[in-house]
Parts: sequence; C-alpha cells; structure tokens
Amino acid sequence: MQPKPGANGTAVTEFILLGLVETPGLWPAVFVLFLFAYLVTVGGNLSILAAILVEPKLHTPMYFFLGNLSVLDIGCITVTVPSMLGRLLSHKRAVPYAACLSQLFFFHLLVGVDCFLLTAMAYDRFLAICRPLTYSTRMSPTVQRILVAVSWACAFSNALTHTVALSTLNFCGPSVINHFYCDLPQLFQLSCSSTQLNELLLFGVGFIMAGTPLALVVTSYIHVAAAVLRIRSAEGRKKAFSTCGSHLTVVAIFYGSGIFNYMRLGSAKLSDKDKAVGIFNTVANPMLNPIIYSLRNPDVQGALWRVIKGRWSLV
Repeated sequence: MQPKPGANGTAVTEFILLGLVETPGLWPAVFVLFLFAYLVTVGGNLSILAAILVEPKLHTPMYFFLGNLSVLDIGCITVTVPSMLGRLLSHKRAVPYAACLSQLFFFHLLVGVDCFLLTAMAYDRFLAICRPLTYSTRMSPTVQRILVAVSWACAFSNALTHTVALSTLNFCGPSVINHFYCDLPQLFQLSCSSTQLNELLLFGVGFIMAGTPLALVVTSYIHVAAAVLRIRSAEGRKKAFSTCGSHLTVVAIFYGSGIFNYMRLGSAKLSDKDKAVGIFNTVANPMLNPIIYSLRNPDVQGALWRVIKGRWSLV
C-alpha cells in the first residue's frame, strides 16, 4: 500500500514517531520501564491462560472468554510496545507508511475483538444469573465459538474499513507524529486532504461497533442487578455480584479510555494527555486485566498457585 501524492506532487513515505519523551537522556529509563511492563503483561496473561487450562473448575464459558481476552491483551501490547522499544534502542524514529497503516489495522482489530468479547462475557453473566435453567444450552461450546468468530469478523471489518479509508488520504508533510504508535487522531491531523468523511466514518462506525456492545452490556447488567437484588440472603447477593465486579471494572476502564481517545477529534492540538491515554490503552489495560480477574477470585488464585508450584518443581 503506497501513499498518494499531495497537491505539491510529493508524498510522505514514512512518519516520524516522537515517542513518549523527546529527551534522549530519558530513553534508557523509558526502555527499562516499558520492557518490564511488557514482560509482566505477557507473563500475567500467559499465567491466566495456563491456570484456565490446568484447573477443571475454570472450564466454563466465562473463563473460555477470559482466555481469549488474555490472548488479545498479549496481542494488543505486542502490536505497539516492541516496535517502540526497537526505536529506542536504534535511536531511529522513522516508520514506513505501510508499517504505520499495518500497526493501525492490527491495533484496531484486536481492540475491536476485545470490545465484542466483553459484550459476550456480559451476556454470559446475564444467562448464568437470570436464566440459570437454560444456561447450559444457551451458552453451549458451539455458541461460545460462534460468539468468538462473530467478534473477530466484526472487528476485522471495522479495522479494514478505517485502514482503507485512511489510505485514501493525502500525506504531503509534515510527517511528525507526537505519539509512540500510529493511530487515527494523530494521522488525521497530518493529512493534506479533508478528513471530514473519515471522522464521520469513525463516529458512525464507532457508534455501531462500540455503542451497540456497550448498550448490550448495560442492558445485561440492569437485568443482572434486578435479579440479584431479589435474592434474599446477603451472602447470595454478595456471591452473585462478586462474579460480575471484575468484568464491570474492566468494561469501565476499556470504554472510559476509548471514549477519551476517540471522541476528541475536533480538538485543535493533541497533547501529552493523549500519550497518557495511549499508554492506558496499550499497556495499562492489558497489564491490569489479569490482576483484576484474579484479585477476588479464589479459583483463579488457586489455579495460578498450582501453575507457579509446577514451574518451581520443574526448575
């Protein structure tokens, strides 16, 4: 995929990513910090996957979706952080046009699947608490696989739509991106041609692809809350809510950072706040998810402990 020439007959063939900090003296500290965050994130999510595989109690639809979510978290941070670490090591901040669009495509693909899987997990909680008698048939292994497949298909169409639409824009300079990865808001500001249609597309498709899942999540939990409040025993209510608390926390973080990042396209200048939100989207979210899901879950904690003991015994 090649860039189109602008009005002056030239075309940008690469972008310059300024990264998180422009002071070279701080690059080693940033490298160590983000390398540590990357290793912790990959290790934490692989541990969740291992725990789900070794613990029979976790062979349920909820943890099937959580395992898929862990794979997505590893992919999401791998799309952005290793390339940034490579640029810090090489002191080269140039990124080819095609590589920039590829990074954008895979980032939106993985984040999109994440969005739909969170919706599937909310639907799972709705069935488990509000429709317990038909839960096993409505959330059969076939249904689980269909939900995951549909999530990938919808996310793929969304990511491809934005990537193709972006490739129609002209980039003739400047080519400096004040960020550490390629994303739509930053690239829109560098375009020589009008981005009005692209921004309308982002809002329109975003409303359908993110707004609809969010509405389904909210609707599911309204029904869940109503069902839980009808439980007479305080212990029963506490147990029912505890299975939903971790998921609601992840949903709130995911949508909160996403709304801040993509609903501010009209701002005249993107600031360092956008870098902070970018860190949240690409690093903090994938790193926090294993902690959130294991913090108040004794089954996950027990399985993780068995995985850790198994590793030590092998050593």
